[in-house]
Amino acid sequence: MKNDQENPWITHSSEEKYRNAWIEVVEHQVTNPAGNPGIYGVVGFKNVAVGIVPIDEHGNTVLVGQYRYPLNTYSWEIIEGGCPIGEPLRQGAMRELLEETGLSAKHLHYLLDLHTSNSVTDEHSTVFVASNLSQGTAIPEETEQLKLMHCHIDQAIEMAKNGEITDAISLAALLKLGNVKGGPGWPADLSFLHAIHRPQEWESRYPLDGNSGPTR
Repeated sequence: MKNDQENPWITHSSEEKYRNAWIEVVEHQVTNPAGNPGIYGVVGFKNVAVGIVPIDEHGNTVLVGQYRYPLNTYSWEIIEGGCPIGEPLRQGAMRELLEETGLSAKHLHYLLDLHTSNSVTDEHSTVFVASNLSQGTAIPEETEQLKLMHCHIDQAIEMAKNGEITDAISLAALLKLGNVKGGPGWPADLSFLHAIHRPQEWESRYPLDGNSGPTR
């Protein structure tokens, strides 16, 4: 009996077409699932994307607004950034949280893994919920002109539901929180997050506290 999860593509050769500090573009000569020759271009990322949803003891969170060059539009998002492959994901997430908002967290709770556009890119993202927060000074990168929106987490979830937020990582994180959030103690009580178990495949490939995947 054929395994439907087997790879139906045959790769004959691969050639790098472009590379910069963040991505590489590789063209593969392939035989497609129908048995015909073709090409497949893949954008490879040199960072693992990390997302962070901070929630304080009053249920408040922080959204980040910035102009997204590829889309030519302004976007409201959760805190996001790149964790260099090989860096522990929690460590990278803590750094991005501090850089963009000035916040530090005692706890980072795993929320989800996702792939943002898996027909053309291998980008992997892991999202955390940050709690037990303390405020410091933000240190954004020179390419980031950020605006911060402080709001209740329920308002952020509603923005995801009504289309004000379109960023894929932010949507996945906020809609999942809206789906799994706890009972009467929400949002101060985040203990329900302990019941979210990470699939072993992603933990082995992108450890939360170990080296995050092979180096490119």
